[in-house]
Amino acid sequence: MARVLSTAFCVALLAATAFAFALTEGAKTELSPIYATKIDKVFSPTCNPNDDGCKQAALISFKLRKKQTLEVWVDHNGNQVASIISHRTYPKGKVSLSFDGTTDDGITILHDGIYQVVVRLVQEHRTITLPNLIEIDTVAPELTHFKKRIQKYISPDGDKHNDFFSEKYTLDGPGHGVLLVFDQQAVFTRSKSVHGVLTWNGTVDGKLQPPGKYTLYIAAQDVAGNRSTPFPFAVITIRYIQLGRKQYEARAGRRFAVAVHTDAPLVSWLFDRGRGTSHSHTLRIRAPRKPGTYHLYVTASGHTAGATVVVQ
Repeated sequence: MARVLSTAFCVALLAATAFAFALTEGAKTELSPIYATKIDKVFSPTCNPNDDGCKQAALISFKLRKKQTLEVWVDHNGNQVASIISHRTYPKGKVSLSFDGTTDDGITILHDGIYQVVVRLVQEHRTITLPNLIEIDTVAPELTHFKKRIQKYISPDGDKHNDFFSEKYTLDGPGHGVLLVFDQQAVFTRSKSVHGVLTWNGTVDGKLQPPGKYTLYIAAQDVAGNRSTPFPFAVITIRYIQLGRKQYEARAGRRFAVAVHTDAPLVSWLFDRGRGTSHSHTLRIRAPRKPGTYHLYVTASGHTAGATVVVQ
């Protein structure tokens, strides 16, 4: 009889152990009611929305496995600092929210720092702190090293001779380099490193600018969208071809010199009934024997400059 009782007790103990193990394993495999969480890592409530890359709010999204009534807020060091939604019901599927970095009054901007999103499932009396960290960053990066260029020429005609202006820079932290012309953004580097290169090919908003002088401004912008105050650092002249004078005087039948300002290796000229080409940027052309006013045309890389020649 004792042996039967002992056997029965062992069977019962094994059954209880198996049941407990099953419950434990079931708890381990229970799916979270929230999944597919995506939250922006950093943003700046004070950045200029007109600047490329400005993020004035952090986008928050996740999916619900079933219909839920939610309360969502933001924590900082374990303290609730801003409410996002209160007692709102969502169907199964994706929930999209945003955090603009302000307190519940919608006016006061929270301090720079790290924040976390907390979700409360009202019916389940369950609170989940999402592991994703959000950083509020309102401080613009600074340029620590670059060269100022007082004057430089470029001729963006695609002949691989001075087609663009390029300058290296260094920031005090990871960020983008920004180059502006006429208060318009002309270059925004893809690189977000401390060191970078700004390269301008003479275009603004995708349009090639006409010949002339241009003041370039430089700025830096971080991942959150904070941009430093732009300031001038280079004066660039777009020049394809330019003659030394608008008008020349020459003696009939004698040669006269014409200075050609261009970076093209070969220039061609047309004057009266004559024409020619030269690798020299100082042309020596013979004037007609008959006095009068003539027109000179000089071409380089598809661009032409002209001058008047008065033959005496």
